[in-house]
Amino acid sequence: MVSRSYSNLLELASGESPSFGRMSHRIPRIMTVPGIISDIDDDPSESVCSDPSSSSVQKDRIIMVANELPIRVQRKSGNSNNGSSSKGWIFSWDENSLLLRMKDGLGDDDVEVIYVGCLKEEIHPNEQDEVSRILLETFKCVPTFLPPDLFSRFYHGFCKQQLWPLFHYMLPLSPDLGGRFNRSLWQAYVSVNKIFADRIMEVINPEDDFVWVHDYHLMVLPTFLRKRFNRVRLGFFLHSPFPSSEIYKTLPIREELLRALLNSDLIGFHTFDYARHFLSCCSRMLGLTYESKRGYISLEYYGRTVSIKILPVGIHMGQLQSLLSLPETEAKVAELLKLYCDQGRTMLLGVDDMDIFKGITLKLLAMEQLLLQHPECQGKVVLVQIANPARGRGKDVKEVQEETYSTVRRINGTFGKPGYDPIVLIDKPLKFYERIAYYVVAECCLVTAVRDGMNLIPYEYIISRQGNERLDKILGLEPSIPKKSMLVVSEFIGCSPSLSGAIRVNPWNIDAVADAMDCALAMAEAEKQLRHEKHYRYVSTHHVGYWAHSFLQDLERTCREHVGQRCWGIGFGLSFRVVALGPNFRKLSMEHIVSAYKRTTTRAILLDYDGTLMPQASIDKSPSSKSIDILNSLCRDKNNMVFIVSAKSRNTLTEWFSPCEKLGIAAEHGYFLRLKRDEEWEACVPAVDCTWKQIAEPVMKQYTETTDGSNIEDKETALVWCYEDADPDFGSCQAKELLDHLESVLANEPVTVKSGQNVVEVKPQGVSKGLVAKRLLSSMHGRGMLPDFVLCIGDDRSDEDMFEVITSSTGGPSIDPRAEVFACTVCKKPSKAKYYLDDKVEIVRLMQGLASVSNQTLSVLA
Repeated sequence: MVSRSYSNLLELASGESPSFGRMSHRIPRIMTVPGIISDIDDDPSESVCSDPSSSSVQKDRIIMVANELPIRVQRKSGNSNNGSSSKGWIFSWDENSLLLRMKDGLGDDDVEVIYVGCLKEEIHPNEQDEVSRILLETFKCVPTFLPPDLFSRFYHGFCKQQLWPLFHYMLPLSPDLGGRFNRSLWQAYVSVNKIFADRIMEVINPEDDFVWVHDYHLMVLPTFLRKRFNRVRLGFFLHSPFPSSEIYKTLPIREELLRALLNSDLIGFHTFDYARHFLSCCSRMLGLTYESKRGYISLEYYGRTVSIKILPVGIHMGQLQSLLSLPETEAKVAELLKLYCDQGRTMLLGVDDMDIFKGITLKLLAMEQLLLQHPECQGKVVLVQIANPARGRGKDVKEVQEETYSTVRRINGTFGKPGYDPIVLIDKPLKFYERIAYYVVAECCLVTAVRDGMNLIPYEYIISRQGNERLDKILGLEPSIPKKSMLVVSEFIGCSPSLSGAIRVNPWNIDAVADAMDCALAMAEAEKQLRHEKHYRYVSTHHVGYWAHSFLQDLERTCREHVGQRCWGIGFGLSFRVVALGPNFRKLSMEHIVSAYKRTTTRAILLDYDGTLMPQASIDKSPSSKSIDILNSLCRDKNNMVFIVSAKSRNTLTEWFSPCEKLGIAAEHGYFLRLKRDEEWEACVPAVDCTWKQIAEPVMKQYTETTDGSNIEDKETALVWCYEDADPDFGSCQAKELLDHLESVLANEPVTVKSGQNVVEVKPQGVSKGLVAKRLLSSMHGRGMLPDFVLCIGDDRSDEDMFEVITSSTGGPSIDPRAEVFACTVCKKPSKAKYYLDDKVEIVRLMQGLASVSNQTLSVLA
C-alpha cells in the first residue's frame, strides 16, 4: 500500500497544483522491525495528508532532524530487558540538548516542532511500536530505531573514525592516524541516512513543513528527501568545522557529500572560514561559483538557489539563569569558595571532552610552564580541568586519557605541596549546575582546543560570571561593582571570532599559552570588566533563540521561489539533483524545433561559438570537420541565413571557417561583421581610437605576471585577460581586483570593462552581440525577407544581449508575426532565453537534425 504523501510525488514532478494540506496531529506508520516500515497506512484518517479546508489555522511546523533525540531514556528498576513491556521505560526531556534549547528559544506560540532522531538506549523490537506512540504523543518525537551493528558501523565507524577526524583536519596518513576510508562503513552511513528519510516521510507535509537537518551524521539525508519531494523546504546546519579543500579533497566520496549538501535550500556554518572552505570545494570540484548579493551569499545549482548562512550558535539564556538561581548551585559555589578562594588560591578552569582535538595535554603543559616561569604562582594558582567523557571510542581516546593522567601526576608530583595540587582533574560526569558553579568561581576560563567546530564553554562562562544578586552576596560582591571575566581561547575554535575581548592563542605554542595565563591573572580590574561587558552584551543578545530564528527566517526567504518553479529530478544515486526552472523556461524539444523548421521558409540562425559549438574546456578551439559539414548543410539551404557570433578576432575566424562560403560571421562580440566569405568585413559601430590599450595593457600584464595560468588576448578592438587555467579561487579574486583597477584607470575612456566566464574584457562602448542580431534582422528585412523561424543559441552573459533583441523583436516589423522564435541557452539558468539545452552534445544533435532536414529538401529539389 502506498501512502498519499508518496503518491503525490507524481503531482510534484509534473508541476501540477499540489494536494497537500496541513495536519496538526498525525500518527505515523510504525517501524515494527528496524529499517522496515509496515504498510499500515491505508486509513485516510491516518494519512500524512488532509483536506486543508477542514483544518484550523495552524502554526508553522518544523521537523528537526539530528542523530540524537532531545530525550533522556531510563529503564525502570525491577524490569527485565526482555522486550515484554514498554512501560519499563522512563522518558524525559534532555535539557542539555541543543534541539530543545532551540525550541524554547523559538517559543511555543510561533512554531510547532517535531523531532526525528535516535534514542540513547537500545529498544527491543517488541517495544518499538509502543515507544514510538508514547514519544510522538507525549514529546512530539519520532524515534529512528537502528540495529546495533548498523549503528556501530555508522556512528563509531564512519562518523567518528573517518568523517570527524578529517573534518578536524586530521589526514589518515597511516592506519594509526585516523581511520582509512572503508566502503562498508560508508554504505552503513548511507543506509542510516536512508532510514532517517523513511522516518521523516511518515510525518512530513512536504508543501508546508520546514525540515532542518543537523550536523555531519546526516550529510546525505538532503538527497533522499529532495529525491522524494522536489520542493521540500530544507535547511542543513553543520556544527563541526568544514576543512580546507586541500584536506577535504582527499575524501574518496567528496563529490557525493557536496552534491548531497547542495540538495538543501540553506546550508549553515558557524564561521566564515568554514563557509569559505565549503564554497572553495564547490568551485574546485564541481565548477560552481557563488555570489554575494545584498549581504546574502548564494550559488546557483541547476536552477535552484542554495543560500549560505554564517552565524555561530548561541546559548539558552533562560536555562543558564535558572540554573544560577538554584539552591544547589549556590551551595556548590559556597563549597568551592571555601576550597579555593578562602585558601588564598586563584582558580583557572578548563572544561573539555576527553578527545584528541581538545588539547588538554597542551593546556597542562602550559600550566607547567607558567609555574616554572612564575614561581610566585606556585601554591596560589590552581587549574581545575573538567574532562567530560569522550563521545567516540577507540585507541586515540585511550591514548589521550593515559597521557592526561600521566601528565597530571607528573606536574602535581613536581609542584604539589601538602594540601595543594596545581592541577585538579575531574574526570567523572558533573551535573550542569555543578559545572556552572565552577564557572562562577573561576577567575579565568581556558578553552585551547586545537580544532573545534563551535564550543559554547566560553559563552556559558561569561553568563555565569554575570551571576545574580544572591550569588553576589555569596561571593561578597557589591551589586554596583561591574562584573569581570577573562578568557584564553584557541584561534582554532568556532567561537573565537565572536570573542574579540578574549586573549587568543595558538594552543600548540605552549609558551604563548603560559604567557596568556599570566596576562589574564595580572590584567587590571578595569580592563577585565570592560572585556566582560563587551562579551556579555554579545552573548546575551546572540542567544540560541536568535540563532534559530535567524536561520529559519533565511530558510523561508530562500524557499519563497519554490511555488513559481517547475522541478524534476535527474541523476542516479547520490548524484541525484533537482532541476528547477521558471514556469516559462523549458527544454528545447528536438521534435518541436524540427517540426517548426520544416514548416517555415525564411530562417535566421545565430550561433555562439565558444562554449556552445565548442566546449570551454577544449584546448584546440578550432571547429571540427563535423561542425563545418553541419554549418555548410544549413548554409546551402537558400531559406537560411546562418551567423556564427564569437569573441574571437576576425583573422582567427576567417581561417577557421574558410570552408564555409555562405556563413555569416561576427567577430569580437559583433564589432566586425561579414555576411558571406567573399564579402568585406564591416564595422557595426563607428571606428574607435584604441589608444586606451596603452593604459590597459600594462595593468593586465601586471596581473598576468602575478597570476599563474593567466594570459592576455590582444584583439584589434579589445583586450581580454583570461584566467581559465589559473587556480579558481585566486583567479577569481585577481579578476575582481583587475576589474576594479581597469574601471578606475579607464574611467574617462570610451570603453566598457566587463567580466565573463574566466575572463575580464575591455571593449569599445556600445559593442554587444545584440548588435549582430539587430544587423542580421535588418539585413534580411532590407532584402524583403521576413523570417518566420529564428533560432539563437548561446551560453554566457554576452549572449543574453542576443536573446533580448530576438525576443523583443517578436511581433515587430523585422520578424513575421507568426514566426517560431527559439532563444536557447546552454547550461546557464536563469536566462532571458525561454528554452535551454544541457550541453554541447545536445546542441550538435539538434544542429544535425536541422541539417538533415535541409539536406533532404535539397536532394528532393535536385
